[in-house]
Amino acid sequence: MEIKELITQKVKEKFNEAIEEISDFRNDLSFTVKKDIIVQLAKFLKEEPELEFIACKDVTAIDWGTRKKRFTVVYHVYSFKLNYQIRIKVNIDVEPPAIETVTSIWASANWYERETYDMYGIKFINHPDLRRMYMPEGFEYYPLRKDFPVLGIEGSLPLPNKAD
Repeated sequence: MEIKELITQKVKEKFNEAIEEISDFRNDLSFTVKKDIIVQLAKFLKEEPELEFIACKDVTAIDWGTRKKRFTVVYHVYSFKLNYQIRIKVNIDVEPPAIETVTSIWASANWYERETYDMYGIKFINHPDLRRMYMPEGFEYYPLRKDFPVLGIEGSLPLPNKAD
């Protein structure tokens, strides 16, 4: 059985009702799932003996701007056993943008979730240390959101002088 087929079969057997979409584009296998199963799916992917996705390589987000579910949280996880990476996507509501943390499954998700929180304002529920990484603690805005002005928000932080 091909690796993609094995992964898809295993995930469908356990989480079929929670899968919103499965896509395979240019050998990149992606699962879009409901947000309430992210921790269970992460645990399954890591602990399933035939899969062993033990490395979370990245967590990021997409701000779609005008969609009802404005944000998509994206996880890139890797199996050394299979020598294969998959992408897990979760669409989340705008207010409040929040999803359960996967740091209890993949410790490496800690900093990636913090970065996503800092740049997009997506809260990771039960995260062990959710605080800003780049922006000052008191900063009220999230720079990678579509509604953040390109030149920043005047008066929020000192900006370089404009070229004359």
